[in-house]
Amino acid sequence: MARKNLLSGLMEGQDAPRKEAEAPAPRPTYTKGAIGAVSQSIAQLKSRAMVEVHADMIDDAGFKDRLGEDPEDFERLKDSLATYGQQVPVLLRFDPNTEGRYQVVYGRRRVAALKALKQPVKAMIRDINDRDLIVAQGQENSQRRDLTFIEKANFARQMVEASFERKVVCDALNIDKTLISRMLAVAEAVPVKLMRAIGPAPSAGRDRWMKLAEHMPQFTDLVPEIARGLDADTSDARFEQAFAIITAKPAAPPAPKKQPRELKAGDTVVARAKKAGKRTTLTFDADESGGFEDWLIENIAEIHRDWKKARGE
Repeated sequence: MARKNLLSGLMEGQDAPRKEAEAPAPRPTYTKGAIGAVSQSIAQLKSRAMVEVHADMIDDAGFKDRLGEDPEDFERLKDSLATYGQQVPVLLRFDPNTEGRYQVVYGRRRVAALKALKQPVKAMIRDINDRDLIVAQGQENSQRRDLTFIEKANFARQMVEASFERKVVCDALNIDKTLISRMLAVAEAVPVKLMRAIGPAPSAGRDRWMKLAEHMPQFTDLVPEIARGLDADTSDARFEQAFAIITAKPAAPPAPKKQPRELKAGDTVVARAKKAGKRTTLTFDADESGGFEDWLIENIAEIHRDWKKARGE
């Protein structure tokens, strides 16, 4: 599906990277008259240049798109940056609430790695509104390191809860409305607490997440307990643990206990008979039988003989 690539638009007009600037580019200012027009042009040119920004001056922005960072992947990224340096700049915007600070539009993992290495961040700086920031965030993930199904579903959920239109959600994730609807159905059924306990689960595709979501309503109250019990080392293995618990067929209820048969003489219960496999047990209550059990014991041989005779044996 053709989608407008916001990242490409943001980078259009980029000059060849210049020598790292001493300080971040100032926020463009707009004044009246010819001087103001010149100032605006200069500010726009500066905003296209690559600058170095102290990592501690950069904050996260947008939505939480990852459900967990692979420590080994992060260490490999740090090693690469430490060895080869930062080859591609990140994109920042001016923090709309705090003068002198910046927010990440794309390049979050590189910013985090450079912060851990205590190295400055090479960046392009743009004035970008919240909508374009979110769309750029989603498009970056689609182009660089694809989000898993559940991460996309969680990202879509956050956008809808923030009142973004469905079209914007589709543009951000570069997917159609039908798939967005399925993702939102899963994200609404599976609590975020369980998502985070499982993690990205790259091997668990749409169908398995949808099946888990179908069974989720009856386990909603058990989510904290299930989440605590997911102790596998990998995200895929934790998904399998949760899937086995939530989609398991309920055990068949035990068969009702068979009650002993009452043997009556008129209205009087003289004994109770209980069969278990090939064994039959007669139980007498002395208060009810009136000594019948004693008589039966004494006459059992004759009774048995009469029974055989009646059978023609």
